[in-house]
This record gives sequence, structure tokens and C-alpha cells, in this order.
Amino acid sequence: MEEIKELIKIYGLQEDSEYVIIPLPDKDGKKRRCFLLKRDFIRILYSEGQYVDYPLADAIEATVRYPDILLSEALSLIYNERGIDPHQISKPPDKINGNE
Repeated sequence: MEEIKELIKIYGLQEDSEYVIIPLPDKDGKKRRCFLLKRDFIRILYSEGQYVDYPLADAIEATVRYPDILLSEALSLIYNERGIDPHQISKPPDKINGNE
């Protein structure tokens, strides 16, 4: 979570005990905020029934840098800039089913 604390400082984000709060650009004069649960990973489900667990730090950076597009698309842009294939993101252990 140290990386998350650093991103909060760098981007001037807010947080509470459970969320990282990302202020977004005003749209039609309305303030917007994005709340991301403080977890190690954020899961994105795709229409094909597949899912990918992305590191929260990457989701924060993608949201800050590309607030007006889908998170999945923003993450793809981030990984393309880094030269990483998003399909090769490692999945965390499945702690829900006890398969670690």
C-alpha cells in the first residue's frame, strides 16, 4: 500500500479508511469523484465472461490520466505506453475459494 500512498501524494488525491477518492474534471459544471476500494487489485469483467485483476496503483494512474474513457481502455493505454501486454498481468491468488 506504500505505492498507493505515494500516488495519493503525487496526484493530490483524497482518501478515507476504505477508498481512494479521485476528483475528476468537471462535466457540465458538476463535480465528480471516483471511489476505488483500497484493495491490492481491482477486477474488471469483460463481456466474454473473462476477467483480469489489475493492480490498484495502475487503476489509479489510469483513472487520473484518462478520466473520460472506460477504465479497461485507460489501463490498456497505460500498459501499451509501458510496453506490457495487458493479457500477461499476473492474477492474485484466489483467496475466495481457498486456492492459493
